[in-house]
Amino acid sequence: MSRWFLLSLLVLIVDQVSKMTVSSSMHLYESIALVPSFQLTYVHNSGAAFSFLSDAGGWQRWFFIALSSVVSVLISIWLVRLPTGLRWQAAGLALVLGGAVGNLVDRVLYGYVIDFLDIYYRSWHWPAFNVADAAITIGAVILLVDSFRNPDSPLQELK
Repeated sequence: MSRWFLLSLLVLIVDQVSKMTVSSSMHLYESIALVPSFQLTYVHNSGAAFSFLSDAGGWQRWFFIALSSVVSVLISIWLVRLPTGLRWQAAGLALVLGGAVGNLVDRVLYGYVIDFLDIYYRSWHWPAFNVADAAITIGAVILLVDSFRNPDSPLQELK
């Protein structure tokens, strides 16, 4: 089980180091083209995914801190109680946990999340994101796929 918390810690470290590197070497809203349709663009997001509630007036910071804290504790308890053989589920939960804590650290320290990964096509841009967001997304996909593969999943009972 400790290896899953180490995976969460690795996500947290990579996320925070990448955010510190971007914030210390780029100006806010600066973009650096890397390859076609992908660039680094340094932005602050005071909302949630897709900048949801970013213009809410400040209360959302505390809401997202509380929500992330509760979710992180619940996922930690879930990981501790998870049977040993459920590796994919554990990996998915560990990725989600590491990403949630990574963004939680930003909200506590700065009041916003540092985003910088910018995927675009011509003038259309996907909302900027970060390593924590990518880990949460990958972890959620792993959990979803595993729920269909695992015969003991509650989703299998719906068939």
